[in-house]
Amino acid sequence: MLIIGCDFHPSGQQVFMVDSESGEVLADRWIEHRGQEAKQFYQSLPSGARVGVEATGNMLWFERLLQSCGHQLWVGDAAAIRSKDTRKQKHDRRDAQLIASLLLQGEPQFPRIWVPSLAERDLRQLLMHRHKLVRMRVQMQNQLQHIAINQGTQKKRKLWSKEGRRLLESLALEPWTRRRRDDLLQLLDQFNERIAELDREVEKAAKANSRANLLMTQKGVGPVISLAMVLTVGDVSRFANSRKLVSYLGLNPSEDSSGERQRQGAISKQGNSFMRFLLVQGAQTAARAEAGWARQYKRLSMQKHRGTAKVMLARKLAVRLYWMLRTNTPHSEAVRMQGSSSHPVVQGPTSLSERPASQCGK
Repeated sequence: MLIIGCDFHPSGQQVFMVDSESGEVLADRWIEHRGQEAKQFYQSLPSGARVGVEATGNMLWFERLLQSCGHQLWVGDAAAIRSKDTRKQKHDRRDAQLIASLLLQGEPQFPRIWVPSLAERDLRQLLMHRHKLVRMRVQMQNQLQHIAINQGTQKKRKLWSKEGRRLLESLALEPWTRRRRDDLLQLLDQFNERIAELDREVEKAAKANSRANLLMTQKGVGPVISLAMVLTVGDVSRFANSRKLVSYLGLNPSEDSSGERQRQGAISKQGNSFMRFLLVQGAQTAARAEAGWARQYKRLSMQKHRGTAKVMLARKLAVRLYWMLRTNTPHSEAVRMQGSSSHPVVQGPTSLSERPASQCGK
């Protein structure tokens, strides 16, 4: 089998190809992405070659090229691959050689990561496109709020009602300010239509997914969060426990401890930032429906900071969604997981006690 270590860049790639049986180096070269050089190189190889790359973006075309040529693509954790080489000399040739050597040793040494299917990545594009449009709409709304407040009118959310719309249109403004308002209102209408269309598509995709339907039984989790969670996590069994998932999402605290000194900092933020944003938004809604979460949020907000309390809720929500997927259990059913004997991960009706856990046994 041909083993190819590939250090991938947008403009080109450094390849290091060896024969797994003889150990002979067959190629050690730079391939430009402009033109047909990359296509000709991989098409000239016998099918079944194994190509390893570090996880990166903007290489969908490369994945499709390898698939059409009948080659395997292994994507590895970039940080884990880098940790395998202790030398301080780093350049493209060494990186390609390192990837090839790890591929030769097999999957235990090569830190292969899960890659979603093309269909799943396309659904991710749906969610991300909707998210970007919503953020652009918020920017327009903020500009319209500024225009209204500058004229002595402060309606906050009511500015987006029918009455607020009439008020905006009736403001006596200077010529260019009036032009700005009219353009923003026109763009706002267009964005509302586009976002509503995307919302329908997201809801349709979520209802067609059984795991997303399961997650939507949790308060604060709608079609967007449930579908994003399913597409981000994939097969939940690849996480041994909820801590692994929390770390994967970047919601675990960073740590720099040594000896007797223990120091924990802010969350690592090493995971999917979009998923963290959605969990923070959904957790605040879920807390309104659960007294225990609301108490913890208020207490932590007073002791530390409101942002810290929001992250705490997001972590709790992530753990709950993990166990709902792991056990295939809807929110309405009570389950107790190992390591959480006093707190059911999915809150259900119980006759034991309605007091907080901190008061039990007093």
